[in-house]
Amino acid sequence: MSLVNMRELINKADKEGYAVGAFSVANLEMVMGAIRAAEELNSPIILQIAEVRLNYSPLHLIGPLMIGAAKKAKVPVAVHFDHGLTEEKISEALEIGFTSVMIDGSKNSLEENISITKKIVKKAEAYGAAVEAEIGIVGGSEDGSEDIKMKYTDVLEAKRFFEETKVDALAVAIGNAHGLYKFEPKLNLQRLKEIDSVIEVPLVLHGGTGITAVDFKNSIKYGIRKINVATATFNSVESKVYDLYKYKENRDYFKLHTTEVLGAYENVKKHIEIFGSKMKA
Repeated sequence: MSLVNMRELINKADKEGYAVGAFSVANLEMVMGAIRAAEELNSPIILQIAEVRLNYSPLHLIGPLMIGAAKKAKVPVAVHFDHGLTEEKISEALEIGFTSVMIDGSKNSLEENISITKKIVKKAEAYGAAVEAEIGIVGGSEDGSEDIKMKYTDVLEAKRFFEETKVDALAVAIGNAHGLYKFEPKLNLQRLKEIDSVIEVPLVLHGGTGITAVDFKNSIKYGIRKINVATATFNSVESKVYDLYKYKENRDYFKLHTTEVLGAYENVKKHIEIFGSKMKA
């Protein structure tokens, strides 16, 4: 149990046909709530933070907190650096003890994406860490600051990318987007099925907020083994805090603390049950 390599979690999920939830966190309360849900449901879990969020949660503070929580957990927990954009921060995450990192070179040409990914794979090997990358472009941006147009993952490009980089997990673009969807998402499950048929690596679905339970389960059927959820958890925490201050007369810091924990716990628990990882620890 406790702190594990992400590769171990998603490979097991691949063999058994479910997905592991990767939940973005920003503070102590969110970490506590996520692990509480995982322990209650006896589920593996991935705690993660994206590079664009570090202005709010500095890596040298949030990173050791995530690692410490994982080590004490009663279920397997991987700690992942999501959407790494710079070698500097990826290296810092590896030094802190993150068990997986993502290098996001999806905005570059295929050749540049392959080149930078191979460099990070080599670096991560020295730490025994797993590497995730992205091929195609998932719509929106991780922090909601940009309206990035989605580019569907090309099947042959995905095959070439994996063969040349040998990453442990590959994020794909099949109609999914970061943040809140402006319209109901329509996942291209046929494209996902085609990608899954030509490469032997667990696939990752970013932009989990707003995707229906049915689409989640269908995507898992065709190879998705890691599902990222960020905005939904942040919104759940914010909503609980809003209700606390709107309706409760007797409140203090510790009520705020427990309310934030509850907000994260409820959303993580809901998604674990959808992803099929309950009792898979």
